[in-house]
Amino acid sequence: MAPASVARREFTRPSTSVTTSVAFHTEPPRRNPAWKWSLITVGSYLTGMGAEAAGLPAPWLLAALLTGAVLALSGVVRERLPSPANRAGQSLVGALMGSYLTSSALMKAAPAALPLTLVTAATITLSVAIAWCLSRARGLGHPTAVLGMVPGGSAAIVASADELGADARLVAFTQYLRVGLVATTAPLIAQWLTAGPGTAGGPVAQETAHRNLLHLVAASDQQAGLLTLLAVVWAGTFLGRRLKLPTPALIGPMLAGLAVTMSGLLPGFAPTGLLQNLVFVLVGLDVGVRFTKETLLLVRRVLPSLLLALTAMCLGCAVLAWLFARAAGTPVMDAYLATTPGGINAVLATAVSSHADVALISAVQSLRLLIVVFATPWIIRLVATSRPAWGKGA
Repeated sequence: MAPASVARREFTRPSTSVTTSVAFHTEPPRRNPAWKWSLITVGSYLTGMGAEAAGLPAPWLLAALLTGAVLALSGVVRERLPSPANRAGQSLVGALMGSYLTSSALMKAAPAALPLTLVTAATITLSVAIAWCLSRARGLGHPTAVLGMVPGGSAAIVASADELGADARLVAFTQYLRVGLVATTAPLIAQWLTAGPGTAGGPVAQETAHRNLLHLVAASDQQAGLLTLLAVVWAGTFLGRRLKLPTPALIGPMLAGLAVTMSGLLPGFAPTGLLQNLVFVLVGLDVGVRFTKETLLLVRRVLPSLLLALTAMCLGCAVLAWLFARAAGTPVMDAYLATTPGGINAVLATAVSSHADVALISAVQSLRLLIVVFATPWIIRLVATSRPAWGKGA
């Protein structure tokens, strides 16, 4: 019997019956104390300030993501972002998304409802097709391949992996590799798409941005705005859990924020300035610290195939974005960010930094997230039935 601290997982390729064993440690890592995470967060924030001064797109997101990845790969950090910080980041992102979904913004997006629905269905179909090819090439098993490739709802997808007969560790790595890939490339692509005269903020705009750092929410009365934000986050998370919504810490506050925004009865609550930057730092760290040496060793055999599949998926979504832009008459950058298969948190950070149509992007990404989370079990059952020999996880 293997030692208690070491487990073995087998990846079997059906066509060759060759089995490769990969050993990885399952003992819980040492937890970093709160003061260490505080230093990491502050350091990431300062790095983000340097990235902003250098003119990098989505500086807070990219700086924190790269900082987290470096710390994880070097062994300084051996665990994920603490749950309270992760939930706080998701809840504040959800509230921020809800604040952009005003009645006027939704009315503006209404004419694009049909192209929006079609491109969402096409994105999901594309991800399942690539997952099918990946499972045939590497013998991962359909549940593992499908759960790893479907875009949206990473946390909910990973949480359901064991229940659906997939390899949870490989699903988690693929999901966050996809999120990391999009999070690092989307700001650069968005900047390229918007390059031109008048797109960069001048001295007045930068002075305004620094002055707004003193405001934590988008309200003239900061105290009332902060209280509204806390109410939106708490009520949304509570209702999201009671209603068993996918990723309740994100979707619940988004729906609560939408309700408050549509009512127009309460002051502005959208995180801004220092608080918004901190939210994006938490999002970046949460993605970055997942890329540890142990995880890379676990998936080293399938990593080239995963990168190829994710690249194909991103290119396919870029084509869909171009078609969506032509059909709906929206700017290509907005269409790209709306359809890109990345984490909704990272995409929102890029959209805000790029001054894109955040309402449209939030609507498309949220719709796809909900469809993916609710439809994925049915999709897995369908493909498992069509190929019984491959129905089990790797």
